[in-house]
Amino acid sequence: MAITDRQTASLALTHALAAARRGLPVIPLSASKLPALRSPHRSGPEPVHCQGECGLVGHGIHDATTDPAGVRALFAAAPWATAYGIACGRPPHHLIGIDLDIGKPHPPGPGGGAGPGSGTDPGPGAGHAGDSLSALRHLALRHLFTIPETATVLTPSGGRHLWLTGPPGVVVPNSASRLAPGIDIRGAGGYLIGPGSVTAHGRYRPAPDTGGLPPAPCPRALLRLITPPARPHHPSPSGSRPAHGQGLVQFVLAAREGERNTRLFWAACRAHENGIGASLADALTRAAVHAGLTEREARATIASAGRVASVRIR
Repeated sequence: MAITDRQTASLALTHALAAARRGLPVIPLSASKLPALRSPHRSGPEPVHCQGECGLVGHGIHDATTDPAGVRALFAAAPWATAYGIACGRPPHHLIGIDLDIGKPHPPGPGGGAGPGSGTDPGPGAGHAGDSLSALRHLALRHLFTIPETATVLTPSGGRHLWLTGPPGVVVPNSASRLAPGIDIRGAGGYLIGPGSVTAHGRYRPAPDTGGLPPAPCPRALLRLITPPARPHHPSPSGSRPAHGQGLVQFVLAAREGERNTRLFWAACRAHENGIGASLADALTRAAVHAGLTEREARATIASAGRVASVRIR
């Protein structure tokens, strides 16, 4: 590893430790923005649905910790890590990331932002994320909420990540452009790249005048928009389960690239909330594999949804 690389890795650890001291669970990331540690089960003949129960590292977001010794151990195991990820949805902050991408034009009108050349000014400091920031402002006007001043991270591509906090017990799923074109949501099971990270695309840094701000509470109206409504937990009679479950299976089968994991997670949560999670797991897995996920990815997502739903319906 070159001296510059060692310095970058050392800085990534320093920033990760600072985040951990603020109660933000972190993991090391490689320059590709993916978890730096590979799964210890990758060579097995069969998919292993382990999320760290084996005691080894390499389970992605499930390795995230706020313990300084644990953070140092993770980075020691991945000395090539030049970035760090912050787990969303975890206590005490229950972090929610509003990812404002660039180059995602969309038509004007209700719920839409200004497209290129429209002459609409997204406001001071919007940067290249103007289209998606404008879309977020349109949503705020329509649904009567204010975008709070909050910790914000600028991305190398010109986008930005707004950090918000959610209430305990509310699960916010990950989504891509579901809220509006160019706006992605990082929630339970996802992570945000922390400021000070260096990736193949460049450095992530705090937006001016926001570095000292804590994540602001997510406005209730916005929270309702990014959280699928929970259905009452009314176990269906056994005779009606296949028909209800088939709708969830079809929902996963219709997933396009970029939304497969999100759709599967949502469908699995609904299945568990309606008492058919275990019986529908295999069908949801087959649907997810048909849509493009690997069986290992599908099983892991369904297991994660089962844990989340068990907390939510207590």
